[in-house]
Amino acid sequence: GITLAMHYIPSVDLAFLSVEHIMRDVHYGWLIRYIHSNTASFFFLFVYLHIARGIYYGSYRSPRTMVWSIGVIICLLMIITAFLGYVLPFGQMSLWGATVITNLMSAIPWIGNDIVNFIWGGFSVNHATLNRFFSLHYLLPFLLAGLVIAHLIALHEHGSGNPLGVTGNVDRIPFHPYFTFKDLVTIFLFFIALSYF
Repeated sequence: GITLAMHYIPSVDLAFLSVEHIMRDVHYGWLIRYIHSNTASFFFLFVYLHIARGIYYGSYRSPRTMVWSIGVIICLLMIITAFLGYVLPFGQMSLWGATVITNLMSAIPWIGNDIVNFIWGGFSVNHATLNRFFSLHYLLPFLLAGLVIAHLIALHEHGSGNPLGVTGNVDRIPFHPYFTFKDLVTIFLFFIALSYF
């Protein structure tokens, strides 16, 4: 994402050309862009599997309602972040996608049109909209990282769902250091694989 941000220009006139520049002129720019978008798609796949598992095991029930609530907020912010990224190339699909999706806010009684005008920064999707979407697409992942930490802290409060039916603490394995180390190794390998490109 950082490499793409170095070459992207959030302007109505130059956004599409800057994406073309990334794809054609930046060394391995096409690969970096496709890895960026496909990693997001795979991330959604894993998040949906995680949600399905949570529904199957009833992780939304007490005492884990806080964990579930934070997870729902994480999912919504991920969807918003992905939508903002979808708009950034500013082709016809991006422009009309931004117009249609943001216009859904106008259905809110009394203040809907004001919200849409605020999001757009005018009366239609323009430079201000693209600047706002680019800034938020860049900043929301940091908020997501903080929410993931809060999600894990809330998870440690009551423990994860128990599909094996273990009831006593004697049979349980503590999260730290065993699962912490396992997760850190996975994250490290993931970053190594992504930083190679």
